[in-house]
Amino acid sequence: MRRKASLVLLAFAVFCTAMSPLMRWYAFPRLAKIPPSQYQEAVLEADDPTLIDYGSMKAKKIDKVTIVQTLKGNVEASEKIEKTADRDVVVWDALSYVQDADGKMVSKIPERYIFDAHSQEPVHATGEAVDGDPVKREGIEFKWPFLTEKRDYEYFDAQARITRPIHYKGTQNFRGLEVYYFEQTIPWTKVPFPKTMPVKGITPESLARTGTTRWYTTVRKFWVEPTTGAPVYGEEIQNNELRGGTLLGDRDKVTVFSGHVKMREDYIEDTVDLVKSQRVLVLLLTSYLPWGFLGLGILLLALSLWLEARSRRPGDPAPTAETDPAPQPVNA
Repeated sequence: MRRKASLVLLAFAVFCTAMSPLMRWYAFPRLAKIPPSQYQEAVLEADDPTLIDYGSMKAKKIDKVTIVQTLKGNVEASEKIEKTADRDVVVWDALSYVQDADGKMVSKIPERYIFDAHSQEPVHATGEAVDGDPVKREGIEFKWPFLTEKRDYEYFDAQARITRPIHYKGTQNFRGLEVYYFEQTIPWTKVPFPKTMPVKGITPESLARTGTTRWYTTVRKFWVEPTTGAPVYGEEIQNNELRGGTLLGDRDKVTVFSGHVKMREDYIEDTVDLVKSQRVLVLLLTSYLPWGFLGLGILLLALSLWLEARSRRPGDPAPTAETDPAPQPVNA
């Protein structure tokens, strides 16, 4: 009986030990993915920025600029692309909506971002665009891969429509989470005018006819939780200018926007709470279950060997068989 039990335990030990690497290296890459219907919203603010008044074409200080960024998963579009891409795809319809202190629209730039649900690598398909202009992204945007590494990544800048390195700058602690700090600098670059302008009658085409061009530079900062690859906080020090052309008269340039943009406090708290809950799910597949299966396998193996050893112990000595007494010689 003990021998049968030890064999059953040995079978379970082999199963658990085999499940440990399978959970980490087979199940995790297939199960960990961004859901196609995900919706996210973040609000960022710049206090005391400089903003252009298109009516007078002069820059002035204002109290605040608010940027509302939304990411909405488009399930129908992702399912359509998956038929030809032969992999799990996420389509995010993003919108960056900028308004001044009075709630008036400054700009709004829609974007469609298509990427692999597991690796976050861009997927090139019809509809990939920024502000209606077709683009072909290289590198990541919005989110880092699961199990982010301590290295530089290629990051796509939607304003400039270019990809540049975003550099790993070190490990920090942010609101109780260990995070990786990344920083990217986009030097002064000529960029398109937004399709939607805040003043009626002013269009990108009418501005272009004056010979005036728009230039942009930014320092982009992200604090990324490495297990999920999700940014928990972000900042940008951004500057936009109009340069040259008849629109500016005798001026060489005019500031369109200049400010230090930071995520609003209530959205920081919500983001940190969300990332903490998602982090547990990723750790379940990458750490808790693999190490748990391995530990259980070792324990079952030890118990199996113990039972096997007990089953092989010598028992009590067998009783000696009784024999008839030897016959006595008979004298005649």
